[in-house]
Amino acid sequence: MSQRGSNAGSNNNKQKRISINKSIELILIFLFLFIIKSHAGNINRSWPEFHGPDRNNISPEKNLLKKWPKKGPELLWKFSGCGKGYSGVSIAKKMLFLSGDFKDQEFVLALDMNGKLLWKSPNGESWTGPYPGARTTPTYNEGRLYQLNPTGRLASFQAGSGKEVWAIDLVGEFEARWGTWAMSENVIVDKENLYCIPGGSRALVVALNKLNGQTVWVNKELDETAAYSSSILVTYKNVKQLISLTQRSVISVDVKNGKMLWSYPFVSRYDQHVNAPIFHNGYVFVTSGHSAGAMLLKIDPDLHGAKKVWYLRKVDNCHGGMILINGNLYGSGCRLKGKKFYCLDFLTGKVKKIDTNMRKVSLAYADNMLYALSDKGHMQLLSIEKNGFEIVSKFKLLGKKKGPYLSHPVIHDGRLYLRYGNDLSVYNIRAS
Repeated sequence: MSQRGSNAGSNNNKQKRISINKSIELILIFLFLFIIKSHAGNINRSWPEFHGPDRNNISPEKNLLKKWPKKGPELLWKFSGCGKGYSGVSIAKKMLFLSGDFKDQEFVLALDMNGKLLWKSPNGESWTGPYPGARTTPTYNEGRLYQLNPTGRLASFQAGSGKEVWAIDLVGEFEARWGTWAMSENVIVDKENLYCIPGGSRALVVALNKLNGQTVWVNKELDETAAYSSSILVTYKNVKQLISLTQRSVISVDVKNGKMLWSYPFVSRYDQHVNAPIFHNGYVFVTSGHSAGAMLLKIDPDLHGAKKVWYLRKVDNCHGGMILINGNLYGSGCRLKGKKFYCLDFLTGKVKKIDTNMRKVSLAYADNMLYALSDKGHMQLLSIEKNGFEIVSKFKLLGKKKGPYLSHPVIHDGRLYLRYGNDLSVYNIRAS
């Protein structure tokens, strides 16, 4: 072969290697960008309802502050037009949604991400009984909002404009019944249906068409009133079921046809079931205040029953909710153990740690940290430790208001959202 031919062959091989290397480089860049985009999409997904998309108040956020300045993290803005109430916020399409009472009417509100009011639409009469104020967080689904007011008016709104789409009176339609503190359920919307618990003589549980409010099915297998709890949707052994608390029971309903799969007695003084159930691997945990205690159930393999695993009367919880992280439950006592914060083992109920200095708190979780807002307005940051938890930082919410602070914290897109009465305060908790 001539020198020229040899050089040409060598150059061709060199060009091929360069081309292959560039192709590999492009593939690696593409994969890297895909992973980053997927991760960002997961972190920045919407917070469409009470306690987020998984209804556990566990945020997927990362890179958050592990310690706060003495006066607390940076306050980004404050909106002082929420009205009276305990509603948290839902977040979707770069908008915030909440509810509040303004004199004799309840309203659903929408804000932009800088705290500017976009619209405000009425949803029935205000609650003037014990603890007056709006209770529920609007649920966002495919461009619409759904909100239940304390007196049983359930309405759907266009999320972009606030225009009412439909409304239904649960009292008139199903003879809805409730206890001392009115209706407080944050309704669930899934696929074509909305699910709620009127607790009426005509329907304990109902499924409604989300587009028009028409009845899909009713369940009236138990004659019990509504509690104040919000349901969860779980799929176990290929069956999607609605698990909730009624006046005196834990219940599970097959959402396909509305049939009761199982129920189990759980009685509280004053019928005060507020907290949502927690589901994990076939187990269902429930707790309530006023000395009702806490209980873990195991769903039967055929899904038609549940058995008690453990019950602890000394571990009760009023309204702040409990959070399950790595096999441990975190929450605060109500009556029996006083206002103490505790950590216990999920499967055994064994108490691992108790803090006697913390009051009753409402909980959220993100980036291996617990966010605990006390009923007196102290915001606390706790690290998750091998043997339980440690308090890292705390600050007092601005203002001289005495409380109670009952709305649950929301963590989304590097921000901490805290609602108290007429105010919504938003803090920057991003680490960088």
